[in-house]
Amino acid sequence: MAGILLITIVLFLVFALYLVIGIPYRVRRLLLHHYRNDATAYHQILQTHFRYYNRLTSAEKERFVWRTFQFVNSKRFHYVGLKERDEMPVLVAATAVQLSFGLENFELSFFRDIYIFKNDYFLTQYKAPIQGHVNRHGIYLTWPHFVKGMNGMESNANLGLHEMAHAYTFVNFVTGCGVDKHFSKEFKRYMKVAKTIYLEMNAGRKTILGHYATLNMHEFWAVSVEVFFENPVLLYHELPELFQSLAKLLQQNPLNAIRKKTLSANYSSI
Repeated sequence: MAGILLITIVLFLVFALYLVIGIPYRVRRLLLHHYRNDATAYHQILQTHFRYYNRLTSAEKERFVWRTFQFVNSKRFHYVGLKERDEMPVLVAATAVQLSFGLENFELSFFRDIYIFKNDYFLTQYKAPIQGHVNRHGIYLTWPHFVKGMNGMESNANLGLHEMAHAYTFVNFVTGCGVDKHFSKEFKRYMKVAKTIYLEMNAGRKTILGHYATLNMHEFWAVSVEVFFENPVLLYHELPELFQSLAKLLQQNPLNAIRKKTLSANYSSI
C-alpha cells in the first residue's frame, strides 16, 4: 500500500511539473513558429511605414520586430467604423515598442484591448470630439490622426506616442502591473525637471511644447514624449535639461540616429 501511495505521489508531481513547465514551453514553441512566419511581413510593413525603424541597426531591427510581434499577440485589437488592415496592429504596436525600446518592460501587460476608430469620437466628460484616450478598459485612438503623426505630418505631434506615453505611466503608477523598475525610479527625476518648466509655461513662458502641455502634468508628460521623438534637435537646444531627463528615463537618444544618418550622408557624398 505504501509503495502504491509513493508511486501515486511521484506521478502527481511529474504531472504537476509538466503543467508548470511543459505547457509554457509548448506555447513558446508555437509563438516562435508564428514569429518565423510573420517576421518578414512585419519587417516589410515597418520598413515601408515606420520612420523610427529605418534608423535602427540590423540587430536592433530584429529586436524591434520581435518585440512588436509579442506586443501584437498580447492584445485584442478592435476596429470601430473601419475594416482591419494587416498593417494596423503592427504599426500601433510598433509605436508602443518605440517608446519603450530602451526599457525592459514593453508589453503594457495590464492592457488587453486597443480600440482603433475611423473618426474622432465623443466622451461624456468632453464637449468636443477627441482623437484618443486611455483608461482601465483600454487604449483608444483614431486611425487618421495616428497615421498623420506616424508620418510626421503634424508639427511636433504624434498621437500614437502621446497615448502610449499615457498608457506607460498608467501601467507603472496606477495599476502596478508590468512595472519597469528603471522607469519608475527615473521618472521622479524627470518630474523635477518637468515641473519647473510646466510652472514657467503656466506663468507665460512659450516653448516648443505648446499650450496643450500646460493643461496638467499628465499632458505635459505625453507632449514631451511626442516632441522628444518628433523634434529632438529643437527640444535639445530649447529645453536641454528636459531632453536629457527624457533620454535618461527612456534610455535612448533620438539625436544619435540623426547624427549617424548625417555622417553616413557625408561619407556617401565624398
